[in-house]
Amino acid sequence: MSAHGEILVPGKPGEGPALVLSAPISFWGGVDPKSGRIADVRHPECGQSISGKVLFLPGTIGSSSASAVLMELVHAGHAPAALVLHEPDAILLLGLIVAREMGWETPVAVKLQRETFSAFEGKQVRVGADGAIAVSG
Repeated sequence: MSAHGEILVPGKPGEGPALVLSAPISFWGGVDPKSGRIADVRHPECGQSISGKVLFLPGTIGSSSASAVLMELVHAGHAPAALVLHEPDAILLLGLIVAREMGWETPVAVKLQRETFSAFEGKQVRVGADGAIAVSG
């Protein structure tokens, strides 16, 4: 399986296990920036780590602090290997942009149609700097 996503924020190509979220998530209060674990007890994937994963986001639940949480994840070394979003979230993606401006290595973020997410579930996935998304293992 392969697809090509639209680059939202350039970054380091990433590879890791796909984590396809089944529900939108709030990074503020929903993800622990110190560990990378999903902390929202109401979220279906609560307890799973987003660290080092190719994170498929069907949507986000807005908070102006989401960018700060993502930036903290990058700084702490617990960011996803890559982000694949159904819809761009300017507030969330600002965290990657600021982290890059701080000189930190950031993962690539791409936009891809949500109906293709399930094809990557449970697989090792690589997201290239050009937006190419492919099963790698």
